[in-house]
This record gives sequence, C-alpha cells and structure tokens, in this order.
Amino acid sequence: MTRISQNVKQLGRRLWASFSFVGLASATLFFAASLTPSLLPRPFVVQGALSGLALAVGYGLGVFFVVAWLFLEIPKPPDHIQQWSKRITTAVVAAVVLLFLWRDVVWQNSIRQLMEMPPVETGYPWRVAAIALLVGVAIIAFARAVRGLWRFVDRKISAVIPRRISVVVSALLVALGLMLLVNDVFARLALDAADAVFLEMDMLIEEGIEQPKEAVAAGSSESLIAWDTIGRRGKQFIAAGPTQDEIGAFWNKPATRPLRVYVGLASRETSEERAKLALQELRRIGAFERKVLIIATPTGTGWLDPAAVNPIEYLHAGDTAIVSAQYSYLPSWITILVDPTRSQDSATALFNEVYDYWKTLAKESRPKLYVYGLSLGALGSAASADLFTVFEDPIQGGVWSGPPFPSAAWGKVTRYRNPDSPMWLPRFRDGSMLRFTGLDNSLGKFGERWGPMRFVYIQHASDPMTFFSPDLLYSKPDWLVGERGPDVSPYLRWYPLVTFLQIAFDLSMATSVPAGYGHNYSPASYINSWIEVTQPESWSEADTQRLQEAFAETTKPDVQSP
Repeated sequence: MTRISQNVKQLGRRLWASFSFVGLASATLFFAASLTPSLLPRPFVVQGALSGLALAVGYGLGVFFVVAWLFLEIPKPPDHIQQWSKRITTAVVAAVVLLFLWRDVVWQNSIRQLMEMPPVETGYPWRVAAIALLVGVAIIAFARAVRGLWRFVDRKISAVIPRRISVVVSALLVALGLMLLVNDVFARLALDAADAVFLEMDMLIEEGIEQPKEAVAAGSSESLIAWDTIGRRGKQFIAAGPTQDEIGAFWNKPATRPLRVYVGLASRETSEERAKLALQELRRIGAFERKVLIIATPTGTGWLDPAAVNPIEYLHAGDTAIVSAQYSYLPSWITILVDPTRSQDSATALFNEVYDYWKTLAKESRPKLYVYGLSLGALGSAASADLFTVFEDPIQGGVWSGPPFPSAAWGKVTRYRNPDSPMWLPRFRDGSMLRFTGLDNSLGKFGERWGPMRFVYIQHASDPMTFFSPDLLYSKPDWLVGERGPDVSPYLRWYPLVTFLQIAFDLSMATSVPAGYGHNYSPASYINSWIEVTQPESWSEADTQRLQEAFAETTKPDVQSP
C-alpha cells in the first residue's frame, strides 16, 4: 500500500512538473479576467465553460512565449532571479485570482440589476471555478494528446528526411488532419444534429394553431400557399395575430381585418419562386388596396416577432398587409455561420418582386410601402431596399431591430456617424432619413426633421449580436469609448482575447434576458418606432400610452426564437 501511495505521489509530482510555470501563471490571469462582466449575465455553467476555455488559451499563450524565448536563444536569467520571480509571480497571481473570485458576484449582479434579473448566490464563483478547472484541464489534455501525436509522426518521418524538415512536415500533417477531423467530422455532425433538431421543430404542429377558414387568409383552402408547406413560425404568424374585433375594441369603432401572407421554405424550391408566390397571394387577397404594406424579413428560424408586427396593425386600425418568406429554420447565429447571405438573397428576391409590381400602381391609391427585419432579418431587409433600387420611386421607410454585426449597411452608418454620438446610439448626418433608438425612446430627442423616407434602427447597447466583432481580439471597441449604454455594466473592461471570448459566448444567449435588453426587443420600442416611421392618422400621445400598456401586459413567447 505504501509503495502504491509513493508511486501515486511520484506520478503527481511528475505531472505537476510537466506544466509550464509561465503557462500556469498566464492561465490563471486569463481565468481571472474571464470573470469580469461582459454584455450579458451568465449562468454558472456557461461562465465556467467560458472561464475554462480562457484558462486553456492563457496556458497555451504562456507555453508559446516560453517556446519562442528558447527558440530565439535568449539567455535565461540566473537561477536565484528565476526563483524569486516565481515566488513574486505566484503571490501576485494568487492575490489577483482571489480578488477576482471575490468580486465575481458583484460583477455579475451589476448586469443583473440593470436588467432587473434576480442576483446570483454567493457560491456562484466557486461553482464557476470548479467547472472552469475541469474544462481547462480537459482542453489542455487534448492539446497534449495532439502534441504527442505530432511527436510520434515526427519520429517516424525524421527517420527518412532531415530533422528540421520533419518537424515542419509532421506539424503540417497533424494540423491538416485535425482540421479535417474538426471541419468534416465534428462540425458536420454538430450541424447535422442541429439541422435535424430545428427541422423537427419547424414541422411541429402546435396546439391551438389551426388552418384559417377565411378565404383572405394565407394557408386557407382557397389560398395559393398550401398550409402544410408553411413552417411552425409561419403558422404562428398567420394564425396568432390580433383579430379584427380586438383591434376594433382598442379603437372603440369598427376596424379592418389585417392581412398576413407567409410563404414557407417548403412552399417553393427557390427564393425567387417563393417571392413570386408571395406576390400572387398578395394580389389574390387585395393587399395592394390597403393603406400600409410591409415586407417583413424573418429571423433565421422563420420567426416574426409579435412585439414588432402586432402593434403596426393596431396603429392603422387593421388597414395593413404584411408579407414574409422563410429562408431558414436555424437560429440566426447558426445561419450566419452556415450561410450569411441566405437572408439577403431571400429578402432581395421578395422585395424586388413586390416593389416592381408596386411601382406600376397609381401613387395616389397604392399602399405606403415599408420594410422590417429583426436580427438576421434586419441584415437581409436593409440589404434588399438599397437606395439605388428605390431612388426613382422611393418607399416610405422601415424599421430594423437588432442588426447583426456582419450587416454592411449598419456598419457603414455607425462607422460614419456624427463624431459627437456614441456607437451604441449613433446620430447620422441630420437625422432626416435615418435614426437610432434603444432602451429609451431617442427618436425625437434631438429635434431633427424627417424627410420623405423614414428609417429607424432599434439597438440595445447590451446586444452581443450587434456589437460582437472579430476586432475584439486585439482592439478596444468604440462602444466602450466615452459614455456607455445604460444597460451596460460600469465594470465592463476590454481585455485582449478575453473580451472576444466573452462576447462570443454571449451570442448564443442573446435572447435569454428580459425584453428591452440584449437581443430581446420590447413592444414599446417597436411602437415608438412604427409611430415615427408610418405616422398613423388621428393618433395621440394618450393612444401611445394605451397601446404600450396593453402590450406590456402580454408576455413574449419563446424568447429563443431568433
């Protein structure tokens, strides 16, 4: 028994001695930095996974630094200086990590308080540390296994070719094999699994959602769009909107039945064919006889936010038509990775089809034409209605919420914003055509006058889908320069690499926070924006208050929809 315990102790010492001191110090500092707040609050499991990844990255960088030092043949400091340096470094690093663990609860609750969420418990940081240690060790063990494979391949190759060449060749072979394994096996399996899950969800038939019976409804027996070809989100959009009676009750007078058209991904093979079908259905139900026509681009899952589309029908007493076409059933953040142009292709096809017909109608009798999109839908919608297309016969405007970071139109506007405005609430030129709003209504804040076209971007300073960027790896973002957004923690600081990892983790949880924060947009923001853009007739501040109160009483379903 004594021999076994001695062997275990000896093995433990050898294992501990195999770790790089510089790597461990760097790993600990990266772990500590990962505990600082980012844009969204995180459950301890997610924070633990993030911190474990940061720990492993920090260790890898420390080891790389040592290898580079030795490769460059820089002289080592004397032994006594190394010993003192290790003691001082150990003391400093230990103090930093203990301080950061102690502050972790304060940092997490600083975001939760802003977003009116319950605080985390005092045991939160220790759970995070335990999970981070497991994740970090697992990643480092995997990296060591890869290193072992590289050394094995190198030994085999060095028997045939010179040593210096074999080192490079073996490294390239292992890297290539690893890339093929990750991309063609693990990534493909993960995407296939996600595809299967979300396809199944898209085909679900929800209780209470039934095929409409009215002839003017898309998906009815008289519709050109077969009900069973419309996905789950499309069926929700068609069947679950406000009724004519509900709108009439709000106005205290008879209202018009709002029209909604939705073409499912399975309704036709291509975006162009789905767009043509949408136009045919619009013409069939008399949509071009309404006062307001909206071309809405859905999120990656095919979802149209009720908080956005329902208020517009109240604002115009139901005299509206909304048309949309599905292009995916995957969440927006996955769709961006798989095929970032898919939303643009679909939105452009639908816009061109509807716009080309709308241009042929008499200006005095045709509906006012607007565009709308949330998340990936905002990216696609903004790309579809470019000014060169609509210059000769302009549309009336649009509302875009939560524009994702790859959005070219949004990126250009924020990049060339007025210099006295922050990135999270930009002012663009004189504000006559385009304005931004967020947590608070800022649309009339600066007293600008609107022009003939009115566009509004709704964005939250705490939305990672909007403010993530690859540049976070190495540069401080503009949205942290100067005054920061009201929903951003005052403790948020930029750290190279670490902040990139933090915001990247935030992406998948962007809608996990209450309405009005992150990537979860509130009815109040949409109501204010639609009022500014569409100018409803006989509308008053009291009506705005009534409508906002009515929507504040409703709960947003399935906040994970984008």
